[in-house]
Amino acid sequence: MVKSGKSDQMDVFYRDLARKNMDALWRGRPPSQGNRDWAAPYPPCHWQWTDIRGFMDQAGKLVTTGPDAERRVVQLIHPELVAVRSASHTLTANVQMVLPGEIAPSHRHVTGAIRFIIEGEAAITIVEGEPVEMRPGDLVLTPGWHWHGHINESGGPMLWMDTLDRPITAALRQVRQEPYESELQAVTRPKGYSAALYGAGHLRPVGVKTTAASPLFSYPWAKTEAALHQLSKVEGDPFDDVVFDYINPTTGGQVLPTIGCRIQMLRRGVHTKAHRHAHVSVCHAFRGSGATVVDGVEMAWKQGDFFVIPPYAWHEHVNESSEDAVVFSTTDLPVLEALHLMREEAFQDNGGHQQVTGSYAEVYAGVPAGPGA
Repeated sequence: MVKSGKSDQMDVFYRDLARKNMDALWRGRPPSQGNRDWAAPYPPCHWQWTDIRGFMDQAGKLVTTGPDAERRVVQLIHPELVAVRSASHTLTANVQMVLPGEIAPSHRHVTGAIRFIIEGEAAITIVEGEPVEMRPGDLVLTPGWHWHGHINESGGPMLWMDTLDRPITAALRQVRQEPYESELQAVTRPKGYSAALYGAGHLRPVGVKTTAASPLFSYPWAKTEAALHQLSKVEGDPFDDVVFDYINPTTGGQVLPTIGCRIQMLRRGVHTKAHRHAHVSVCHAFRGSGATVVDGVEMAWKQGDFFVIPPYAWHEHVNESSEDAVVFSTTDLPVLEALHLMREEAFQDNGGHQQVTGSYAEVYAGVPAGPGA
């Protein structure tokens, strides 16, 4: 505390500090340091598939890959993260479209990326020379600094969710990208190569070393769906119902060093208990419909929608429909675990359920974009 009668001297002192690119810690402290209770750093956000799909159709007519853009991608931007140009502070959520006959040229970048296929059949991603087929519900990995390019030889458009760790790599000033020497990397491995080596799940080939990023490039929906249904018969998580993490088969850990991937089934009639955690969740409703209550605000979603659950936001899920719902999500959990920053807490009051104070449309409708809009 500054003693009385010293204000003029202190003003001179502060100016002298500023001239030498310094400041005094006691002049101000981040609000979080004075608050014992964790709180979400920004609100949830919801994007409706009807809007996204309409914009993708327009982009398909207006944007030619190559002269106009290397990738036809619509970014989902949180209104309070416009300066970061991202759906969350650590991970992006984008939707990409490749039309029949198109090629998205091969390149590589430091940022890690995942693709969760939403719509279409028979497109191929060539990852490090391996052709990887893409079908709805498949998870396809392109780890950092891996060559990858896409080709659509089907009769219809291919659409998928992209998540990249760009905000993290940008904050670390590590964003780099390099084009391949030709339009599309040549195929040097047969289809199913990485699946043959690592796809057994409970087995690992002798002599294979552990890798920070999963060497398994494709996690097919058929296997994922079967696992969800099998688990639903025996167990359910109180907060997320039937839920799996996709894993790196060489370590049993998260698929990428900076991006975790999760799939959950919310069975018909389920109402989970509320909890909160340090990691962000960038969610895509792959099947069915439901609602997620985030800090007391009910956010109803349906198939195709995207939504973000911020760090430390209380949240619980409700499925009042007549069919099971499936939600895919990406998280920054691997980063928090590596830095020993992961925290999680169950909601204790009201039997583990929040009091709903309003709907998402009522609370957040017309929220203006943040700085940099």
